[in-house]
Amino acid sequence: MSLSRRSVLTGTAAALGALALPGAAAAAGARDWSRAVIDSTMQRYTPASIGGWSYPLGLYFYGQYLFYRRTKERKYLDYVVAWYDRFITDDGISNSFSSLDSMRACQMLPLLYNETGNAKYRKAADQLRKRFETYPRTSDGGMWHAVSRQHQLWGDGVYMAQPFLALYGKVFHDPTYCYEESAKNLSVYFGHLKEPAKGLIYHAYDESGSQPWATGPGKHSSFHWARAVGWFGMAAIDILEVLPADHPRRPELVGIVQFLAEGYRRFQDPRTGRWYQVVDHGGDDGNWLETSASSMYAFTVSRGIERGYLPASYASVAQRGYAGVLQKVSIGSDGLTNIADICEGTNVGDLKFYFARKRLTNDFHGLGAFLIMNEQFTRYRC
Repeated sequence: MSLSRRSVLTGTAAALGALALPGAAAAAGARDWSRAVIDSTMQRYTPASIGGWSYPLGLYFYGQYLFYRRTKERKYLDYVVAWYDRFITDDGISNSFSSLDSMRACQMLPLLYNETGNAKYRKAADQLRKRFETYPRTSDGGMWHAVSRQHQLWGDGVYMAQPFLALYGKVFHDPTYCYEESAKNLSVYFGHLKEPAKGLIYHAYDESGSQPWATGPGKHSSFHWARAVGWFGMAAIDILEVLPADHPRRPELVGIVQFLAEGYRRFQDPRTGRWYQVVDHGGDDGNWLETSASSMYAFTVSRGIERGYLPASYASVAQRGYAGVLQKVSIGSDGLTNIADICEGTNVGDLKFYFARKRLTNDFHGLGAFLIMNEQFTRYRC
């Protein structure tokens, strides 16, 4: 590896939180739950059988990469590389990128380039970077959730595309466009989705107002689906990890983290420490405590405290959230880990729709979010 590429990698790893801090190590003798989850997943699937190109797997592999950065055990990176090499060739990647969801797995491309020096990962990353120049947007610059979801902004979408764009700008020295565009999208989305009275965001917005769920003058949906709120918080955190200290949009993104953290604190279930599928309807029959979003909230609050975006008074929110998620992890009779109560992929809907979503075990939305959270708490205890 060249010195310049090593320097970029070192800086990126630090930005991702791979640097150990005093007092951050897990308690002596405690089980390493990241290792347990990843080893179980690697026993269940080969890189060829784990599934195709998708954002849940992109999320999962990013979590596995964070574990590799901590342990430096090469087999965990090799597994990730083997999966990506199913799709990335010397010509890059064959993908039209017609949705933000299709972009999330690309978050690993700058990181794989730094780890391996293989030019094909940069070529594939360049292809996505170029796609942003023609990708459709709302009149105020928000990237549509998908070409087929015309005029729509979903809270999920910012995490699928904007952290990649910011990281691309850092690794490949394209900061002017990448930093501004990624941060601007969070700002645009937030302006349409926020609910100031609750510290939450709505699931989606439709500029055209043509969707049946786009009711009222705000043209947004009516409910606060937990994982959409979680994606948004993690996106703000990840972009802040990359933006320079003097970037003019940093204060706004810090404000988003503070806004959401207050909502997380307000609606955290006092008994379990987790959060409900529809965040502010905890007392409703049929609502249930969802694991992937709970992992996202605990991560966001912990990192927010670590970086100084949030006061230490939020520590109990993060700690109870982390402990609550660990309650959903178990060891099966086969010796493999299981993580329960993970919501399946979800469209925009009404209360009954959200309540009725399948509660899955070991779904990659939940495994990936768990790993990101667990690596944060293994490294830093607020």
